[in-house]
Amino acid sequence: FFSVLLCGKSDIIGNLEGPGSLPGWSCRRWLNLQEYQSKKLMQESGVAVQRFFVAETASEARAAARRLNAKEIVVKAQILAGGRGKGLFDSGLRGGVHLTKDPAVVGELAEQMLGFNLTTKQTPKEGVKVKTVMVAEALDISRETYFAILMDRSCNGPVLVGSPQGGVDIEEVAAKSPELIFKEVVDIVDGVRDEQALRMAANLGFKGPLERQAADQIKRLYDLFLKVDATQVEVNPLGETPEGRVVCFDAKINFDDNAEFRQKDVFAMDDMTESDPTETEAAKYDLKYIGLDGNIACFVNGAGLAMATCDIIDLHGGKPANFLDLGGGVKESQVYQAFKLLTADPKVEAILVNIFGGIVNCAIIANGITKACRELELKVPLVVRLEGTNVEEAKRILSESGLPITAAHDLDDAAKKAVASIAKH
Repeated sequence: FFSVLLCGKSDIIGNLEGPGSLPGWSCRRWLNLQEYQSKKLMQESGVAVQRFFVAETASEARAAARRLNAKEIVVKAQILAGGRGKGLFDSGLRGGVHLTKDPAVVGELAEQMLGFNLTTKQTPKEGVKVKTVMVAEALDISRETYFAILMDRSCNGPVLVGSPQGGVDIEEVAAKSPELIFKEVVDIVDGVRDEQALRMAANLGFKGPLERQAADQIKRLYDLFLKVDATQVEVNPLGETPEGRVVCFDAKINFDDNAEFRQKDVFAMDDMTESDPTETEAAKYDLKYIGLDGNIACFVNGAGLAMATCDIIDLHGGKPANFLDLGGGVKESQVYQAFKLLTADPKVEAILVNIFGGIVNCAIIANGITKACRELELKVPLVVRLEGTNVEEAKRILSESGLPITAAHDLDDAAKKAVASIAKH
């Protein structure tokens, strides 16, 4: 399963070099590519992957199987979720990944996949509709290794990370057998030198002609890393076949969203059909939204402040309904759109605004709040805590608005008032 994520800091560096950021907050899905799209990017950089075709109908799948002319074929449902192999279709078919040697069976499998919902441990309860399947040659793996290229802040650039123990959780390997984790710091100007690639290949356990072949794949993966402005390319496993081939079987690519302006072809492949509609709508206005299970909406600026706000709400007996991060360069229109998103959630029974104005001008926030309250005819209690740049002007705007806005003098006070407002409302 090829997954594509955007992260502020690599999970691997965090796990190998010490505690990383809190899970679920430092990294969020932004660019969604299907497995076949990621494989296509790798193919274009000369990285060895299994031969494959994509099909949207059963007849296309049968034709693809015949064209492959492989000893064994794997049919994989294309959805943006893990655990496909153990998933269940509402057609009754078990598993989103199947092996067969018969092209006719490929068509039968596709008929039971395409147009049906596949439910896995990572999908919603109703599952996700499968619109495409990937038909690929199945290859045996005689040995599995791990390889990744990461942007490491402490090294001021890319680092190659590898282990001869692949196909398993690399964090476990790092914890139990740190001597099996090998690193090569890459000069961003010179790139990966031949001796570095060969040394990494040898550390991964490739021998004889496979060592040179693996080194070549390492260099090609680095070329891809640069070409697409990746922050991480993780291959697990980078496998060795009985026929003497080095193949990338499974990978994760993290893209730098700041490079979208020059990676238009990559970002144009973004598949938003399986994304949360609210998250997608929020992204249009440069808002970071994550839905949660509670009833108190959180409107903040900065991920750290958002986490603290959610924690203190919970401490006082409430449950956050979401995490909505306004970010830095704020406009009144963004504040309005944020309130529109929050009030559209039927679970929301109160809204807590917690803004610390550093880059953010509190007066802009206050004007946006008053406009949103009037135009959206806010029906739920609103608690506002503002601090920082131009805060006195912001407080004046709110107090003179004539709107039923509850002011709070600090975060603890705001959380208490938000929780209490639900009981009164």
